[in-house]
Amino acid sequence: MMRTANPALSERAFEGVGRYVDAESAMTVQGAVNKTGLLLLCVVAGAGWTWHLFFQGAADPAIVAPWMIGGLVGGFILALVTIFKQQWAPVTAPLYSLLEGLAIGGMSAIAESQYSGIAVQAVGLTFGTLLALLVAYSSGLIKVTENFKLGVVAATGGIAIVYLVSLVLSLFGVQVPFIFSNGLIGIGFSVVVVIIAALNLVLDFDFIETGARSGLPKYMEWYAAFGLMVTLIWLYIEILRLLIKLRSRD
Repeated sequence: MMRTANPALSERAFEGVGRYVDAESAMTVQGAVNKTGLLLLCVVAGAGWTWHLFFQGAADPAIVAPWMIGGLVGGFILALVTIFKQQWAPVTAPLYSLLEGLAIGGMSAIAESQYSGIAVQAVGLTFGTLLALLVAYSSGLIKVTENFKLGVVAATGGIAIVYLVSLVLSLFGVQVPFIFSNGLIGIGFSVVVVIIAALNLVLDFDFIETGARSGLPKYMEWYAAFGLMVTLIWLYIEILRLLIKLRSRD
């Protein structure tokens, strides 16, 4: 069974997708890796724009706020479209990555203006985690068993519920105590979230490999890369949030 906490790479996402016997028309792991690299370039392009805009505009958050909000809303809409229309992924996945880049570029620039060097740290930790887990998965050091999948999926669902409840309460002016503060509980919560986000990468690796073995159509390389990008962006944001909490205690 192909189980992952990433909604883009859930088992349901692959239902109804045809299989290809012809190797030229089938999805491959290398193809998904190549598409992931292209999506990363799209994220960097979007992030570079809002980063440049912020620091060219006297480091005023109000200048990049519309771009960040537009990136988040537009990225969310495109993510939903991609999930329900996987065959559109060659077009929607790059657009999603560009829009999400606008959002995280603004977030990173604002954080950088407050804590020098924090963006480089967040990027380094994100890609360091990605490479370490890829090596661990490829070498068989991490075994993707059913219990492992169930544990990660359950933990991710729990985090999603916490964030959803927090969002709803914030609309009524109620803030969830401790977990979003820079206290020990808040830092501990962020550490747990970073770990769970990182473990989702392992499930995504496994899902991509399984999809390639199943002979899914070529456009699913874009879709698989999109799903991996969703997890990677989440991981970066959580690492940045954790670093902000740690730096604010100094």
